[in-house]
Amino acid sequence: MFIMMYCERTKGGMRFSHIYVEKDVIDHPVTKKILNTLKRSVVIEIERYGDFFNRPKQNYLMQKKSLNIILAKKRYDIIYEGSYMCEDFGNKDFYHTSNILNCIYSCDYCYLQGMYPSANIVVFVNIEDFFDEVDKLTQDRKIYLSISYETDLMAFEPFTGFLSMWIDYAKKNKNLTMEVRTKSANVNIFENIEIPDNVIFSWSLLPQPIISMYEKLTPSLDMRLRTIKKAVEKGLKVRISIEPIMYIENFEEIYKDFIDMLFNKVPHQNIHDVNIGTFRMVKEQAKKIEKLRETSPIFCYETEIKNGIFTYKNDEYMKDVVYNELVKYIDKERVFVK
Repeated sequence: MFIMMYCERTKGGMRFSHIYVEKDVIDHPVTKKILNTLKRSVVIEIERYGDFFNRPKQNYLMQKKSLNIILAKKRYDIIYEGSYMCEDFGNKDFYHTSNILNCIYSCDYCYLQGMYPSANIVVFVNIEDFFDEVDKLTQDRKIYLSISYETDLMAFEPFTGFLSMWIDYAKKNKNLTMEVRTKSANVNIFENIEIPDNVIFSWSLLPQPIISMYEKLTPSLDMRLRTIKKAVEKGLKVRISIEPIMYIENFEEIYKDFIDMLFNKVPHQNIHDVNIGTFRMVKEQAKKIEKLRETSPIFCYETEIKNGIFTYKNDEYMKDVVYNELVKYIDKERVFVK
């Protein structure tokens, strides 16, 4: 498991050095489950997670090397309207939420680095309140909900169990279409439980040279493709997210080979749809990340700010290259471009 890059295996499961727990959730069943799994961690009670997570002058990259977990209660702003920066796949009522803030992976381009002052992981254990909020939204309408934009729930599944809980909830809510974004190669989730038709698994894929350059600690392209193949064999709805498209020398050749490899390993008829989009983020986040990642190749290529969004100067050309390769294999109607 790639989560082991940050944790060590113990008899009880996985271990982070410290777990900070809000007093309000010390007796919550999810808290007990996590503490029981991470038995050797040092547990420290705190009043509010923000006092620890939002402290000024934290070193994000140093924290990434030795992550801690904070178990907390989400008290407000549980569900958000979908961002204009994100693909809505034609859904009018598009929302996103996250039980977890931050990620175990360490992708150079990740916007979370410019969003939060801390790299530590916040786990909101009160998942029942998330379900209550979705119940309210879906009383008289259908919604599209992405549950994994600010983390990778599938990677955290071994000790949170959140994804299984969301899937069980989705089985009971027919007004909900739920998207799970992931880079994980964890196959257990769909081997062990029944996945309903209103759940879409969206795998983020990029060429292996890009993964090696920018997506530290993530599963290889080959591992992800093998997991996707197993998922489609189980009859799951699988989306491919080629995002963010990153520039690299020999760009055209590398992305062509990547798309050929994708559809050679996963037949196009088994893919629900594909979305593509170039590297982009709001300019304020980009400034913060540039300070953190001064030596990253991200900022070595020509970029510009378009309507407050930081992206490549030739982003339209890059999208066209990828799109034209995709439509050799898959209907245009199933390719979404952002």
